[in-house]
Amino acid sequence: MDKRSMRRRGWGVTALLFFFMYINFADKAVIGLAAVPMMRDLALTPVQWGLVGSSFFYLFPVSALAVGFIVNHVPARWALLVMGVVWALTQFPMLGAASFALLIACRVALGAGEGPAFPVALHALYTWFPDADRPLPTSILAIGSAVGVFTAAPVLVWIIAAISWHAAFGLLGVLGLVWAAAWGALGAEGPLAAETESDTRAGRIPYRTLLTSPTVIGVLITGMAVYWSLALLVAWVPAFLQQGLGYHVAPATVMVTLTWGAVAVILPCIGGVSQRWQRAGATSRLCRGVPAGLFALVSGTLSMAALLLPTGPWQLALLVLGYSLGGAIFTLGPTMIGEITPPAQRSAVLGITSAVQTAAGMIAPAVTGSIIAAGPTLRAGYLNAFMLAGAIAAAGGLAGLLLMRPEADVTRLARE
Repeated sequence: MDKRSMRRRGWGVTALLFFFMYINFADKAVIGLAAVPMMRDLALTPVQWGLVGSSFFYLFPVSALAVGFIVNHVPARWALLVMGVVWALTQFPMLGAASFALLIACRVALGAGEGPAFPVALHALYTWFPDADRPLPTSILAIGSAVGVFTAAPVLVWIIAAISWHAAFGLLGVLGLVWAAAWGALGAEGPLAAETESDTRAGRIPYRTLLTSPTVIGVLITGMAVYWSLALLVAWVPAFLQQGLGYHVAPATVMVTLTWGAVAVILPCIGGVSQRWQRAGATSRLCRGVPAGLFALVSGTLSMAALLLPTGPWQLALLVLGYSLGGAIFTLGPTMIGEITPPAQRSAVLGITSAVQTAAGMIAPAVTGSIIAAGPTLRAGYLNAFMLAGAIAAAGGLAGLLLMRPEADVTRLARE
């Protein structure tokens, strides 16, 4: 395959994987969009709803870790197909009479299916693009999640209000099966997959050495800190805006929609600028590490500042920026991981990274529910929980700024 054909086919696969992540996050987001009617219909307390939010992540990091190692030896194409089918099948039980136990079971199964999604999709994507060309396609893959919420949220909210929340889950199940059929017919791994099979340039590096490198630790800490807020955006933010800050359903929906819309605009810009900057001769630390840490720091700071403002447009604007800027770590972090990791070990390390980062999602919704329930008032409980989330994001961004130095780690790992 010549270079031009390879790039054209690579962008076609990128489009398919973009829609893969689109459905991935629409599946996650529907639970938050339907939070108020589901809590009412199923008579769930804030603590129980926190458990529902956390249950999605019970097997999420475990499956990300396990499948990451499996895909070192099995084509990513088939792993992605199985994931798409699993996602679809976990939506359909919500069409019938739901219960707290059934909801927990379906969320656990969905989390197990979605855990490996991003790292395995990245691994497949990287078989079509060399390192210098990866930031932009990585950002496009990452914004699939944002666009999934940005465009799907209004439709899902309308279906929830006009028909029922059961119907919203059913629609997502059908979309999942359609994607699986398209991927089965058109999905493929690229010619650079041969790197994984024949990589003898530097040999394998012990995983302990890779995972204790400052760059990987920085990506893990920053990613976990940002994912804490991301888990709340999916499970708690719509309820927080309505029950904690006093907004009506429409402004709350607009804020969530604008947040994901901002992510869809910001991440490709970050990826494109980073790619151009590196081609112009900038170091990877300067064009990848510094922006990833800085955006997370600013994200947490803005989120906390927003809670000090009265309700209104300025507060919503700061919340939108606060919950969107931190996503830079999910564009630039994987490119740094791919930069320092031998291709034969890339899928496993990306899987480990995803497992550790998303472990925050296992904790954050449940902790948030407990903090809300323990507050002297419902509003105070919400403010305490979301102030904590902002502080965690800011601290994680600061740690990332200090730790992420890809060139230094490449040199050290090659020497070792």
